Amino acid sequence: MIAVIIASIISSLFLKKRNLPVELFVEGLKYENSGHFEEAIINYENALDVVKKNRFQSNMKNKIIQKLKVLNTIIEYKKSLLFTRRITTIDKVVEKTA
Repeated sequence: MIAVIIASIISSLFLKKRNLPVELFVEGLKYENSGHFEEAIINYENALDVVKKNRFQSNMKNKIIQKLKVLNTIIEYKKSLLFTRRITTIDKVVEKTA
């Protein structure tokens, strides 16, 4: 009886460790879908750190890396778009005052 209890406790600890990167990945997906890209990146990076510790989850590791690349590209695009809009707005103000 005691052996069964100890085995169930140990197996539950291992199952929780395996599901942690999946939980972080799902939470990152939720943030990404709601438009909070910085929070999604944080969750994906945390999930990647956990996955790197486990050698057997290379598929999950590749998915997270691809998500991080896409999100970083989106953030850079938004920054450049905002920067371009600021320059355009400044140019119009300068033209009006001249």
